[in-house]
Amino acid sequence: MRISTTIFLTDETITPVRLARELEQRGFAGLYLPEHTHIPTERTTPYPAAGTELPPEYGRTLDPFVALGQAAAVTERLALGTGITLVTQHDPIDLAKQIATLDHLSGGRFTLGVGFGWNKEEAADHGVEWSTRRELGRERMALMRALWAAEPTGYDGGFGVSVRASYAYPKPAGGAPRTLVGGAAGPKLFAHIAEYADGWMPIGGRGLSESLPVLREVWEKAGRDPKALQVVPYAVLPNPGKLAHYAELGCEEVVLQLPPGDEAEVLGVLDEYARYL
Repeated sequence: MRISTTIFLTDETITPVRLARELEQRGFAGLYLPEHTHIPTERTTPYPAAGTELPPEYGRTLDPFVALGQAAAVTERLALGTGITLVTQHDPIDLAKQIATLDHLSGGRFTLGVGFGWNKEEAADHGVEWSTRRELGRERMALMRALWAAEPTGYDGGFGVSVRASYAYPKPAGGAPRTLVGGAAGPKLFAHIAEYADGWMPIGGRGLSESLPVLREVWEKAGRDPKALQVVPYAVLPNPGKLAHYAELGCEEVVLQLPPGDEAEVLGVLDEYARYL
């Protein structure tokens, strides 16, 4: 099982360049970065981790594509990904170009983690209607895939999402980057995964024994290859039993959570996690 990592990189943490080099030298499989454009101070949306205050790193997060571009430039094998990209908070034509460029320059190492967010105020500032954000995300994914197609391909969906047939290069390796959808188990999420993704990125990995059979059924009913489904537990605080459980379930990759700390703290945790490699 591949061991990757995720971290809230900020203006106060270890740098992307230093971290990426250390990860590759130590043999870790990949680096995934989260995204928040901003955190409104007048926020009524509760932080998903019940009973705790929103950690300060949420409002200091580096842009994941800029940071991953730095990481790509100083590594050769390290996989690079987002965990997750808030697709509805981007212009999809611009985002398609960013993704294709990063995948091209990294030699096909990019994984697109797709998510729909939890912060209603952040999304509202981007003009996102909360109740229809998943449908909007689905259509923006379809538009990006049209731009990544081998031949000029247009797309015209709802929610004002459209693009005419266009020349749009570079193309991601394989026609589209590996795509994983994050979020809690549920019929709508599983339907989206089966429609346009390569798999699921469940945060923490809890309840997989119960939810995986349901996802597999939805996946196969959509005509997808049962062997192609990828499930990547994300932001995991590891222990040997937990990782063994994921391996038994068929997970080929797990993403471990690093602290949003300075260089000494992060490298110390990497030393601890190295025993799982």
